[in-house]
Amino acid sequence: MPNAILDPTGGVAAPGTVAGADGGQAPGGQAPGAASGASVLAPRPRDLRGARVGLLVNTKKNADIFLDEVGKLLLDTHGAASVLARTKLAFAQPASEELIKEFAAECDVVITGVGDCGSCSASAVADGVALEGRGLPAAVICSDAFRGSADAIAALRGAPGYRYAVTPHPVAVLTPGQVRERAAAVLADVVNLLVAPADGAGQGAAE
Repeated sequence: MPNAILDPTGGVAAPGTVAGADGGQAPGGQAPGAASGASVLAPRPRDLRGARVGLLVNTKKNADIFLDEVGKLLLDTHGAASVLARTKLAFAQPASEELIKEFAAECDVVITGVGDCGSCSASAVADGVALEGRGLPAAVICSDAFRGSADAIAALRGAPGYRYAVTPHPVAVLTPGQVRERAAAVLADVVNLLVAPADGAGQGAAE
């Protein structure tokens, strides 16, 4: 039975993987043959010009404002063609199969968040891994206080070392103006996660 503390989304731990022990972006160890975060990634576009951007809002307070601003900035400064925003039913549960299918059909990349608690950070990363599995580059945004939860669920879902963008905790108490400032501050990391690095390496870095 899944560990509800490590995996509040109800998923089953992937065999052969361990969570990071240092609270950082990469796992502290990995079993031989285990998948890495890079190995589960969908192919990345060279840039976001003409991209159809999906926004998966997780219902946490201010997540809608945060992602809406990221979407606007991608339209204004990176040449994205359109934005499709959808909200899932509960922040601690995975996105529905219907939502995942809609994004796969209508979008080229997806941004999800904001992970501003332990369970919602875990769920956001689980959604990111699920989207990657459908061929969609995903950028997950979590607050820095919950890296442990995010790293643990990545390992449990077979993607240890899966990278995500980080914003300072908390987000829920901020004013709308402050939320938009946070969105602008994390934009470069989001873009790096969604596009192919110039050197052809794995997922773009976001610390």
